[in-house]
Amino acid sequence: MSSVILLNKPFQVLSQFQDADDRATLKQHLPNHPGFYPAGRLDYDSEGLLLLTDDGALQNYISSPKHKQPKTYWAQVEGTPSNLALQEFERGLVLKDGPTKPAKCRAIAEPECIWPRTPPIRERQNIPTQWLEITLTEGRNRQVRRMTAAIGHPTLRLIRASIGPWNLGNLQPGEHTLETADIQIPKSNNSGRPTHTKPTNNPKKSFRPRRR
Repeated sequence: MSSVILLNKPFQVLSQFQDADDRATLKQHLPNHPGFYPAGRLDYDSEGLLLLTDDGALQNYISSPKHKQPKTYWAQVEGTPSNLALQEFERGLVLKDGPTKPAKCRAIAEPECIWPRTPPIRERQNIPTQWLEITLTEGRNRQVRRMTAAIGHPTLRLIRASIGPWNLGNLQPGEHTLETADIQIPKSNNSGRPTHTKPTNNPKKSFRPRRR
């Protein structure tokens, strides 16, 4: 069995343990877990779930695009996107680095137990904001932000809620939990395709958006 740290990465913290420019890093939040390294990354100006593990094979399984771990984000965007605009996520959007794979996107109420951000987002008095729940199976650089910008609604705040079977749960910014992941890493078969092995573990209960 492998060990996995679930961390709620705060805003403006790097997904690494050192920085030459003396910006905040994971070291401030995980000082007592040597040998654990991030499985994937989360942008400096994004918040939410970041996974770390001391198992190299599991690290690759979580972060490699070929395993298509779905990642769900909550994005607070400027303005109120139309249903037609949100349907563009399902068809795939054309970005500068090519078309995206189809993604799930729906409008939601502000997630329950959301924490205040410091500093708060910029708000314009006459422009409303809307929360979106977006699920991707690829991980391009700043992809969610570029996708919402492509439909004319810039992202003001971005929180990652889940990665595969792991959920943010009730973790507050800077908090973490250590779990054991009983996961069998898929192995390639003779056809060159990975065998299909369903991950199993006991994820924490995730936040649920409030109903309108």
